[in-house]
Amino acid sequence: MTDATATAPLNEATTKVKSKFREYAESIIWAIVLAFIIRSCVVQAFKIPSGSMENTLAVGDHLFVNKFIYGIKLPFTDTRILTLRDPMRGDVMVFEYPEDRSKDFIKRVIGVPGDEILVRDKHVYVNGVLYKNPHEVHKEAAVLSRDMAPRDNFGPVRVPAGSYFMMGDNRDRSYDSRFWGFIKDSDIRGKAFIKYWSWDQASWRVRWGSIGRLIE
Repeated sequence: MTDATATAPLNEATTKVKSKFREYAESIIWAIVLAFIIRSCVVQAFKIPSGSMENTLAVGDHLFVNKFIYGIKLPFTDTRILTLRDPMRGDVMVFEYPEDRSKDFIKRVIGVPGDEILVRDKHVYVNGVLYKNPHEVHKEAAVLSRDMAPRDNFGPVRVPAGSYFMMGDNRDRSYDSRFWGFIKDSDIRGKAFIKYWSWDQASWRVRWGSIGRLIE
């Protein structure tokens, strides 16, 4: 009688500990699953490491990327579902860098499938029409010949189906499709849409005016 009485509370306490442990474990697992779904399908944070998108995006800008607007990419596949719209000329996109897929790049869409792209003396022509984006800047006066580099004189090229031609807003200091070609639909991470933090490393200050600003 004494042994049974002593053992019962012990078993009950052990069961409670196991139940509590299981509850914590399940909560952690569900949190991980939810975070994975959000990061893979909904929104993801990125940090700007270079000046290729100045003055639209500065080094130290932190931004959120909409990962579902171009369709939710199923994990471990190139298949997209529930597409809201296709990428359009002028969109600022994050994508896998074609020459090193461990890195993400951010540039602006200049050419969509079927477009003809031509660059002459720094001017960009799309389908034979001068394309002026209000966000583009030129910080170097020199015009490089085609023999020196494709930066200022390039093309014409036709954008293939399922591909996009990307350029940085800082046109003279951007390593983009003029140098390494097109990106494919499967390379796209999503559309950059808002800055949630901005830190100027050079002056060690917060760029308060940039926080919460939509990316156009």
